Amino acid sequence: MGQPRPSVRRRRVASLLIRHREAADKTPDEAAARIDCHRSKISRMENAWLPISSSELRDLLTFYGVDDPAYVEEVVALNRQGSERGWAQRFDITPPSYVDYIDYEESASHIRSFQPMMVAGLLQTADYARAVYRASPFDIPPERIDELVAVRLQRQKVLDHAEPPRLSVILGEASLRGHVGGVHVLRKQLDHLRKLADRPNIDLQVLPFTAGAHAGIMGSFVLFSFSTAAFSDVACVEHQAGMLYMEKPEETSAYTLTFDSLRSSALSASESLDLLTRVIREL
Repeated sequence: MGQPRPSVRRRRVASLLIRHREAADKTPDEAAARIDCHRSKISRMENAWLPISSSELRDLLTFYGVDDPAYVEEVVALNRQGSERGWAQRFDITPPSYVDYIDYEESASHIRSFQPMMVAGLLQTADYARAVYRASPFDIPPERIDELVAVRLQRQKVLDHAEPPRLSVILGEASLRGHVGGVHVLRKQLDHLRKLADRPNIDLQVLPFTAGAHAGIMGSFVLFSFSTAAFSDVACVEHQAGMLYMEKPEETSAYTLTFDSLRSSALSASESLDLLTRVIREL
């Protein structure tokens, strides 16, 4: 069995170390001399394969000219969390990019999701999720589907935390009308959405068919935001082979602009609930 994949948090700390070292115009050899280690250790730290102690991290950040105490402590806290094994480690989760997705979901303070064709994963019932997996072209065995559904339900527990993330979801009208799992499953799913929409941390809007061409016509995406300056926004696009993550400011700002435009095109929260109620009555 190979070495476990470094966590998202550890990889974030590694990328911050590289960014601050390069901004300070320091070489890996100079960093190694600063903390009295071999150059290979710096390389492995910056590749996220070797953990770094809090004292070494503080020393390097000071050496790189990072003098904001609050920011330094955020990075140190992120580094401590980087060695913690999350609940996802108990499951056989593939592809590895899905583990990263769960890590982002668990760490985010605000999750924005646009799903034009199906209900967002954090809002799905078990039966709806099972129907989605059964529709896969990859012929997933029943026992594997059970495990994937269990992962999805475990993910949803993030909404029950003492300080849950804010969840803003825009669903396409097609996601409300597609008979995923049949009428009975869909009706239970839509009833579940109505209940979740009452939660203070959940904003639910529907983009109606009548919206016509819109900013999200290229497809679904999720945007994660975090309460710490050590973590920049992350945009995620799912595809058949895994997840694509984008973290550059010009990339995440494009998705932020797209989501804001979609919010303007979508029905208000109350209008969305009215449409949801009408769809349920029509089933």
